[in-house]
Amino acid sequence: MRKILVANRGEIALRVMRTAQKMGIKTVAVYSDVDRNAPHVRFADEAVHIGNAPSSESYLVMDKIIEAAQQTGADGIHPGYGFLSENAVFAQMVEDKGITFIGPRPHAIRIMGSKLAAKEAVKSYNIPMVPGIEEAITDVELAKKIATQIGFPILIKASAGGGGKGMRVVNNIEELPEQMERAISEATSAFGDGSVFIEKYVTSPRHIEIQVLADTHGNIVHLFERECSVQRRHQKVVEEAPSTILTPSIRKAMGEAAINVAKACDYVGAGTVEFLLDGDKNFYFLEMNTRLQVEHPVTELITGIDLVEQQIKVARGEQLSFQQEDLTISGHALEIRVYAEDAMDNFMPSVGTLETYQRPIGEGVRLDDGYEEGMEIPIYYDPMIAKLITYGKTRMETIQLMKTAIDDYKIEGLVTTLPFGKFVCDHEAFISGNFDTHFVKKYFNPKELEVQQNEEKEVAALLGLQLYLENKEQLKVPNTPISNWSVNR
Repeated sequence: MRKILVANRGEIALRVMRTAQKMGIKTVAVYSDVDRNAPHVRFADEAVHIGNAPSSESYLVMDKIIEAAQQTGADGIHPGYGFLSENAVFAQMVEDKGITFIGPRPHAIRIMGSKLAAKEAVKSYNIPMVPGIEEAITDVELAKKIATQIGFPILIKASAGGGGKGMRVVNNIEELPEQMERAISEATSAFGDGSVFIEKYVTSPRHIEIQVLADTHGNIVHLFERECSVQRRHQKVVEEAPSTILTPSIRKAMGEAAINVAKACDYVGAGTVEFLLDGDKNFYFLEMNTRLQVEHPVTELITGIDLVEQQIKVARGEQLSFQQEDLTISGHALEIRVYAEDAMDNFMPSVGTLETYQRPIGEGVRLDDGYEEGMEIPIYYDPMIAKLITYGKTRMETIQLMKTAIDDYKIEGLVTTLPFGKFVCDHEAFISGNFDTHFVKKYFNPKELEVQQNEEKEVAALLGLQLYLENKEQLKVPNTPISNWSVNR
């Protein structure tokens, strides 16, 4: 594989390109009108314009992506995450054109793309699943009967869903008709498929996912877990590895279950198997994401394995160079997604211009981003600006590194979720590890965040005043720096 087209934008496009460059592989970027001067476009060896700003006219147009690959002679396409990454039709089209799709085979994407089909596929492996109905329904009366049988609260979920869309928690039978209608409507709008199913709602759950990696020679390994329980609107905002709650025996059992899920659909490449863990530490299969996850860096840091590199090697037909017994957990990693959102206003989007954009640096700090100072965060795409990741020998060291990195990350011109990230790192429930997917609902109060921010501003102002008073009598001598150009002369 000599040239890869990255069918994505922003930080994940750059992330993939950097590994490809390290491997001596040339890269092709695709871009919409609004991304013409984006960092991923400048970083690539070649770039192809594919349409207007809306993703429906650019990043989601399969023919344009494939045409760009053919035009530039790319022999592989990496989809990143989002957009076309879990589209079986696209994966098949890529294969049909004689181009390597750097991801799983189309049939695996198809099976795991439907929650109901996924559950059916893994049945024979005796993997624990949340009690519920294993067929799509739209009949409210039937839904009432099922809900009564399994007991409230229940969860209505879109069969073709993801990202929390088409999902509704129902606490009693009176709420069910309205919530059912909303779930079907939202699923139809988001996925073009209104089919939903019902399962028991697990109270106080932890969201744990297992990273798997499989080659074309039948070798499958898991790379341990990621804790993804801090969420807003059923979408992850803080992730870490390893989890504070898993014992070695539960970790082993979940890892083996994840490998069996991969076997059930003849999986190839990097994928993630998601589980719910209840209060008694029983785990249940949720779904499989047939792509690279946003939060993959925390796994890379605790294992020392570049997952994008492994994806490319597997796509080239290479065998995994390690076995399960070779893999160990070293240290702790934490990731905070930095969104252009206002946590004080129910995490509503806050698009605008990055008037100030100064990255945090230092040992144990990693920043995956795709923006620069002066750029606008466009309204057309996901509002994630970056992923801020820290790594240390212990969890407490990693949390402290994250708090320092947040303080050093200067963004002005729009509101971001950095203050929320600091709130999480400072909260006793998170520090103790005693939290679940209801963390935001239970503990986050915008007023508390406002008080915290005001206190920090007051401390900064007092420090500034103290420095001014201490130095105002000192003689000020102009400091005229000598330019590098002059020195080099």
